[in-house]
Amino acid sequence: MNEYLTSLIEALREELKQYGEMLALLEQQQSLVMHRQTSDLLNSVSGVNYQTAIMTATRVEREQCQRMLALNLGLADNASFALILPELPPDYRPLMQALVQENNELLQRVQQRVRQNHLLLSHAVELMQQLINSIFPGAAPKTYNDCGRLPGSLMPHHSIYEAVG
Repeated sequence: MNEYLTSLIEALREELKQYGEMLALLEQQQSLVMHRQTSDLLNSVSGVNYQTAIMTATRVEREQCQRMLALNLGLADNASFALILPELPPDYRPLMQALVQENNELLQRVQQRVRQNHLLLSHAVELMQQLINSIFPGAAPKTYNDCGRLPGSLMPHHSIYEAVG
């Protein structure tokens, strides 16, 4: 059991580290938006996407370690931490509880920051759309298609010098 327990503890620590990395990237992205540093924003989005892939892989690894420990303890392979913790040696319970709680709290902070950044970026896109509409009054109105997306081409099909002359 010690091997499975140690693996799960390390997986939880790694998951915590990756959530922390994501939170730092999201805070950096928010700062870029707030300070209108658009030149670095695309790199920020790429970094967030890359970190998302790392977080997913880390979560899958932790879930696998959790399943292996649960099976080793005689529990179902999908046993939650609420079922696993009472089966652990008493010396390990506080550590496991703390790691699980920290992971949950940090994941909530990441989710909150993702929502905030989404709102900020959506607002920036809306402002840009208003600017485009003021420059090109004949541009298509802002309507969503049946998939909930804006149409692809909101720019007029002629160049600006043709529109002016």
